[in-house]
Amino acid sequence: MWEALGTVRDLGRLQDIAGVLVRYGFGDVVRRIGLAGALERAGRLVHWHAVEAGTLRLDAPARVRAALQELGPTFVKLGQVLATRVDLLPPRWIEELSALQNEVPPVEFALIRPQLEEDLGADPDIVFAELERVPMAAASLAQAHRARLPDGTPVVLKVRRPGIRDVVEADLRLLRHLATIVERQMPEVRRYHPADMLRQFAASLRRELDFAAECRNAERIARNFAGRGDIVIPRVYWAWTCERLNVQQYLEGIPGRDLAAVDAAGLDRAQLARTGAGLVLKMVLEDGFFHADPHPGNVFYLQDGAIGVIDFGMVGHLSEPRRFQIVRLLHGLVDQDAAAVADVLVDWTGDDPDIDEARLQEAVERFVDQYRGVPLRDLRMGAMLGDVASILREHGLTLPPDLALMIKTFLTLEGMGRRLDPDFDMASEARPFLERALLARYAPSVLARRGRRTATGLYDLLRDMPRDIHRLLRTARRGRMRVQIEVDALKAFGDQVDRAVSRLTMGVVTAALIVGSSIVLNSAGGVTSRALRLLGTVGFVGAALGGLWVLFSIWRGGKR
Repeated sequence: MWEALGTVRDLGRLQDIAGVLVRYGFGDVVRRIGLAGALERAGRLVHWHAVEAGTLRLDAPARVRAALQELGPTFVKLGQVLATRVDLLPPRWIEELSALQNEVPPVEFALIRPQLEEDLGADPDIVFAELERVPMAAASLAQAHRARLPDGTPVVLKVRRPGIRDVVEADLRLLRHLATIVERQMPEVRRYHPADMLRQFAASLRRELDFAAECRNAERIARNFAGRGDIVIPRVYWAWTCERLNVQQYLEGIPGRDLAAVDAAGLDRAQLARTGAGLVLKMVLEDGFFHADPHPGNVFYLQDGAIGVIDFGMVGHLSEPRRFQIVRLLHGLVDQDAAAVADVLVDWTGDDPDIDEARLQEAVERFVDQYRGVPLRDLRMGAMLGDVASILREHGLTLPPDLALMIKTFLTLEGMGRRLDPDFDMASEARPFLERALLARYAPSVLARRGRRTATGLYDLLRDMPRDIHRLLRTARRGRMRVQIEVDALKAFGDQVDRAVSRLTMGVVTAALIVGSSIVLNSAGGVTSRALRLLGTVGFVGAALGGLWVLFSIWRGGKR
């Protein structure tokens, strides 16, 4: 598999990846996935004794975080996405991967200026009245510069790093190969479907590289909150915004991490926590389109008590049926209804044939029972959702990506709320939203709309049924109807029988060659006739080869 990556650049990057993994104590992984052998065949060396001093004293999650940080932006983003998979990874891993930072040294302005001129279509000093050369922030994919429009409006330029797309695409190409090999060589991780997860990650990262798409996400959320003054979404200036450049309103506020400044400004922490919770609950439970990364770095507290939100590169989508499932789950957790929680989890796991529903329901009932009688204000909804994910993990079940993002968003939200206000009560904040969502599900207008859709579908089915039956009968009369039934177990049995018959046939042929060659060599002319000796020898060689094939086939079948 690795040999398919023929370019020198790919081999060089592979060597970098192998070197970082070895330095952080993951040499065994390098061997198991065949990376070391591929590099050595390509003339590249892997330094197996280059483990960094002190790294082995760290636990595995800390070493993985450090390795991903060193491998660069694609791997940092991969770690951040894995940090959302509370259904796959235990809390210690989530804690470490959540600490991955995008902060990197900024690119000098002289190096990004040509790209800026190309995207703006003019000299940046002509487009903007002021443009700061030193960035206010720098991340792995982009950096931000403050500027002013000709009318004095303060704005922020989010500029994509030059050449970063090529770097990301090269890393994604390597990760695709890695995911395929890991599925083959490491059965213990196969149930997590790494190749599918990598495809989803690649699509998400490519969307994040498109700053115009990020602006469309921001405007969609702004429309959902139109007329409300408790949330501020930066205005986008589309005249200068494109795939590599995002020009948006500058928000003058207190960063979400600076709680001392919040106190100094006289803002009500408890009210800020309630406002933030209400905003996220509306996005998730009512709109079905939410900011999937609401950490303190993306939040600002404004002087009037409103909350400013930036960076809409990572968003989550929830369909109407999915939102209702979430409402049922959260309502079941708040009301300690174990049956409702178990039903939703079974729905989420799909048609997995290995699921033991009775065992899962028993685990959920034990989990919910521990909260029975606990006052609502003492419930930790984020922790409860984390425990639900742990139950799924213990049963070998995984969540769809949109639900994993939602749970991580709730965990982040509750953590921010409790930093603002230690008495923050997420369950009480969520309850009105849950009750409204349940009532809205059965509102007369919604039932009428659902009934119209059902009636329309039924009408279409009845309308097309005579034509479909006519086509079916015509196909049957012409003898073109085919019924194909596939039974996997029967097919596997047939393959085993086919292999057994092949071995038996080869064994009979080998035995016949041995007997025939012996007769030829021991016949009256077998010793003196050169032709008969040659014929007998060829027979014995053929018998030896046939015997070796039978032995190899039996060994390979046993291994399979």
